[in-house]
Amino acid sequence: MSETTFQLEVRPNIPEKLQGLEALANDLLYSWDRDVRGLFFRLDDELWENCNHNPKVFLRRIAQVKLDDAENDHLFMEEYSRVMSAFQTYHEKEINSNITEFLDPRQDLIAYFCAEFGLHESFPIYSGGLGILAGDHCKAASDLGVPFVGVGLLYRQGYFTQFIDGNGNQLSQYTPTNFDELVVEPARDAKGQAFYVQVELEERPVNLKVWEARAGHIRLFLLDSDLEENTTEDRSITFQLYGGDSTTRIQQEIVLGIGGVRALRAMGITPTVWHINEGHAAFQIPERCREYVEQGVDFHSALELVAAGTVFTTHTPVAAGHDMFQQEQITRYFKHYVKSLNIEPGVFYALGESPNNHGSFNMTALALRGSRYHNGVSRIHGSEASAMEGYVWPQIPHIENPISYVTNGVHVQTFLAREWVNLFDMRFREWRSELNKPEYWECIDSIPDHRYWSLRQELKAQMLEDVHKRTRRRFQRAGFSEAQLKRLTSHTSEPEKNVLVLGFARRFATYKRATLLFSDLPRLARLLNNPKRPVLMVFAGKAHPRDIPGQELIRRIHEYSLRPEFIGKIIMLEGYDMTMARKLVTGVDVWLNTPEYPLEASGTSGQKAAINGVINLSVLDGWWGEGYNGENGWAIHPHARHEDPELRDQEEAADLLDILENEIIPLYYDYGSQGYSSGWVKLSKASMKSCLPRFNSQRMVLDYVKDFYAPARAHYLRLSASDCAPAKSLAEWKTKIRHNWKHVNIRRVDQVRQQIQNGESLPIVIQAHLNGLSAEDVIVECVVGCRDDNGKFTTHEQYKFTHTGREGEDYVFELQLEPENPGLNHYKLRIYPWHELLGHPFEMGFMIWI
Repeated sequence: MSETTFQLEVRPNIPEKLQGLEALANDLLYSWDRDVRGLFFRLDDELWENCNHNPKVFLRRIAQVKLDDAENDHLFMEEYSRVMSAFQTYHEKEINSNITEFLDPRQDLIAYFCAEFGLHESFPIYSGGLGILAGDHCKAASDLGVPFVGVGLLYRQGYFTQFIDGNGNQLSQYTPTNFDELVVEPARDAKGQAFYVQVELEERPVNLKVWEARAGHIRLFLLDSDLEENTTEDRSITFQLYGGDSTTRIQQEIVLGIGGVRALRAMGITPTVWHINEGHAAFQIPERCREYVEQGVDFHSALELVAAGTVFTTHTPVAAGHDMFQQEQITRYFKHYVKSLNIEPGVFYALGESPNNHGSFNMTALALRGSRYHNGVSRIHGSEASAMEGYVWPQIPHIENPISYVTNGVHVQTFLAREWVNLFDMRFREWRSELNKPEYWECIDSIPDHRYWSLRQELKAQMLEDVHKRTRRRFQRAGFSEAQLKRLTSHTSEPEKNVLVLGFARRFATYKRATLLFSDLPRLARLLNNPKRPVLMVFAGKAHPRDIPGQELIRRIHEYSLRPEFIGKIIMLEGYDMTMARKLVTGVDVWLNTPEYPLEASGTSGQKAAINGVINLSVLDGWWGEGYNGENGWAIHPHARHEDPELRDQEEAADLLDILENEIIPLYYDYGSQGYSSGWVKLSKASMKSCLPRFNSQRMVLDYVKDFYAPARAHYLRLSASDCAPAKSLAEWKTKIRHNWKHVNIRRVDQVRQQIQNGESLPIVIQAHLNGLSAEDVIVECVVGCRDDNGKFTTHEQYKFTHTGREGEDYVFELQLEPENPGLNHYKLRIYPWHELLGHPFEMGFMIWI
């Protein structure tokens, strides 16, 4: 007969003098305030680790004697008082003046919808980059005082914990979360009653509970379907992040999008701007339209209102990252919902149409058509997204369509190593308020080189100590002998011993090319095994449980790491999470990133490394296309996209090994008489001072505030004025344009000239057949620019024609062209529809060229 083990948790009584610990433990501000986390660590460092850095669990399990001792420890109480004072000051601080210039915190509110939020490892409702970015967005919004709430799902089971067995196979372990251990409470009304809302799935009601988490100045509202009154099937909807099949996915996205809107309404929260962070939450668009239709507004006018106040961020150029649902699924879940919009089903389906979708409903297409402010997450990605999603504006050149970009940034207080924070606090006391001033960060040069090098080496030693422990634990579990363990950890067992360390840690998707480094094994072995200039390569990352090719990459690296020439020099870590990431991005010397151009949308791990003085070696893709300046790291220039992929990989791999052999290794080991490489310190400082002010999340959020949130708010207020009359007028005008545009045409009727003298103007006359439209409905424009050797046209100026009369049924437009640039110019002539209420001049997607 087997024995039964029962669990009993003996909870301490928090002394009155330490009651503030509970407030600290129930505010996710701890996720980016090291001083708060440090208090718990000082009380019991071993328990802190065992609790996965979760202060709420920690306070339930700490021994009473440790709390009683702390109460009588003058040094601890002094630190406690300082932290509590800073905590209170943070919550009482005034709103940032940079915000009030664009938003009114008393009236405005940003509602930020995302399927995952990665604030801290103790709050496991995230999987990777999208979630970490959302968490950093929340943290920066709190720091800046942006009026902001987040809306997501509360998963019983977050993303999987990764193990790698002795053969290199990735194993996934899912651990259900006890909500009682998370920093969440039921959202309640003034009477203390919890909030519940409903959504309909295939005509059956599904009940959702609303949970609330506080993170500094902002709040997260998270929806949960695991309620007794729901069926077993419906209780599982919010069970697992990105779990299940497409049925689970569409149900989760209905809960997030539709349920999220209803939750905010139930709580009396009225956003003025809605931010859809990736397409998962795009069903909020028809739900907000439905609300207006209920008030008597027609659907098309409602869509204009909703879109005006909506910002949409797309995060990947990889097709698999864009959710699509089969027409049958959309019909099954929305056939009755569409009736509440007072439209035909075809009108609804058209919102999700995209080329070659084979009858599928594209959530990115829905998000783009239901928003007026759209962006990618780097300059390169913005350009790629403009081309990839150009079908929404079919006649507009991709470079001019409404998709813009905001380059991602990372939350400095979260990812900057404590050692740097302490040094900055001593030397640059105001640094936290100077994050976005590039000129300020020249102060990095004032840190003595030997002190800078010493701090970097200290961080590396801490990282290698952690790598050593993790490597031993992994291979002990796999049954490796002690002799084998010594060989595997031979270069991490003495972390103070100097060695050049390269790091590669990210999601293991094939386009990220984790194995590019291994294209020439003999050459790589020679580089890593030079006894005078040793090099260590550390890999970490998860592949999606259903991504077999991604898991194969992990297995291959594992096999390389056991080869005689690489054992101890190539290390594949398991269990990649935020804790490990913080160690790696602060401790390695070089951050390696080798994506297949142009598939890396942003790549914020490289930013986290750069702000810590780690030097990037990366393909010029994503953020590095903007961050690299020739003096702050190394760049692998993408080879021609039309080449054979294998040939491209070979050439870029050769570039990678060339840079490693001829630039990185010699520079690092060029110690000279001072015992360290002054050239390396110079490059590392350049990395830090160039990236800190440009790629932090405060800059990112301020960009959203100035260029997206404020314009969206103003646009919505304009369309909703006078009982929504402007929105109705705009919708009617768009209907007229769509009906008449296909028969609009223009022709040039002046005598074409190819030369004019300086000081002269060139008269151009256009006749336009507008097919029932008026001259006020269109703009006729001359676009002046130049052509490069490849024939690519670059616009320099644009000149609008003036309507001067009629010629029969045609309208006449004239321009006296006076180009600003002398010499050879090129110009083009075009017409497009225009209305003063448009959010973007080309948002209708119509344009005709001569």
